[in-house]
Amino acid sequence: MARPKKSEAPDLAQAIELTAGVIERLSCPADKQQAFMRDSKAPGLRVRVTAAGAKSFVFEKKLDRQTIRRTIGDVRVWSIEAARIEAARLAVMFNTGTDPRELERQQQADKAAKAAANAAHAVTVGEAWSAYLEDRKPHWGDRHYRDHLSLVQAGGLPSKRGTDGRGVTIAMPLYPMMALPLRDLTAPVVEAWAAKETATRPTSARLALRCLKAFLNWCAEQAEYAPVIPPVNPAKTKKARESLGKAKVKQDALLREQLPGWFDAVRQIQNPVIAAALQTMLLTGARPGEVLTLKWEDVNSKWRGIAIRDKVEGTRVIPLTPYVAHLLATLPKRNAMIFSSATAEAGALTAPRKHHVNACAVAGIDGLSLHGLRRSFKSLTEWLEIPAGVVAQLMGHKPSATAEKHYTVRPLDLLRVHHEKIEAWILEQAGVPFDAASEPGKLRMVAGA
Repeated sequence: MARPKKSEAPDLAQAIELTAGVIERLSCPADKQQAFMRDSKAPGLRVRVTAAGAKSFVFEKKLDRQTIRRTIGDVRVWSIEAARIEAARLAVMFNTGTDPRELERQQQADKAAKAAANAAHAVTVGEAWSAYLEDRKPHWGDRHYRDHLSLVQAGGLPSKRGTDGRGVTIAMPLYPMMALPLRDLTAPVVEAWAAKETATRPTSARLALRCLKAFLNWCAEQAEYAPVIPPVNPAKTKKARESLGKAKVKQDALLREQLPGWFDAVRQIQNPVIAAALQTMLLTGARPGEVLTLKWEDVNSKWRGIAIRDKVEGTRVIPLTPYVAHLLATLPKRNAMIFSSATAEAGALTAPRKHHVNACAVAGIDGLSLHGLRRSFKSLTEWLEIPAGVVAQLMGHKPSATAEKHYTVRPLDLLRVHHEKIEAWILEQAGVPFDAASEPGKLRMVAGA
């Protein structure tokens, strides 16, 4: 076939032996966006020209009845011979049934995986822990989130409480792990940590181990951390669990005959906010943290209810019983918090353990914790044969039966019938004189009652 004259544009209808001159004369027809010139020496090789004049080598072939076109490169960068060699390589791939697009995707995926693995090898436990908290915070309560922040604190902060005379705080259980590369957080490391922590603080270490296990489960589900997480959770080891032991079942609770002494001692506490908080803990069965974080906006005086921020359900509403209503009505309104403090930095009362221990000592009661007041509420209701579902709903426990979970709905007024009965009985057993019909805030404490 005769070559077209050097002054003529190549005929795109026929295959042409590619030369520099032919490629230079190639132009795109005015009625098209792009056009292709076929090479007569290398099957599948084309030169593509666009309406803007850009030219590049491409390879075109059918695979599974589908035309596939792959760009080789710009004609200014690739020589004709290099383009023919590449076209031959692609032709071999097509002939063996290999789709170069899939191969490229796989290569890109492998490259990305390798990059992720390299990044994961460099990340520390502390960096991953911060990402974990940020991701899970919307799904957690404030207390649960603060517990996770506390577990990794460095210590060394000045403090007058809980330091055994040191004057500064100590590092929390998980702090030593934060500087480790995540890849180095292995089962032997966790086991050695557990063996060390159990000697001084097994209770907080057990909580830390549970949180660490959940954290590593989360890491295993994240693409950026999964490459360095072992198939078996490093925190899920029998040796670590055995080192920390099992938590003992706590049995501290007020007996019925101890109620007079306890109420008498608590009501004599000089700080009325602390006295009211302790009595509210017992008479509502709420967790100490739930009581101490109550705000005035949580109290609905019209419908006589209290909205409690629940770590299980988010929020639960319990009745505002008459005696508790009187206690709250006598408290100063310093800020948004019901159990406020004029000296605390946050403006709210912290857990009054010292005052409670002193009151229990006066009453001759040993080993009663603040959470023991919640346990006391549950135990004392047994005297009244209150339905278990009612007590569980008041205390914020999950229903334990199908009927409770799906078929029993107790409105606030029905809960109030039972709750006021519980409160009246406890006050009666304690010998606390109280007129439920009296106006809130007019309650008079009688010494020695």
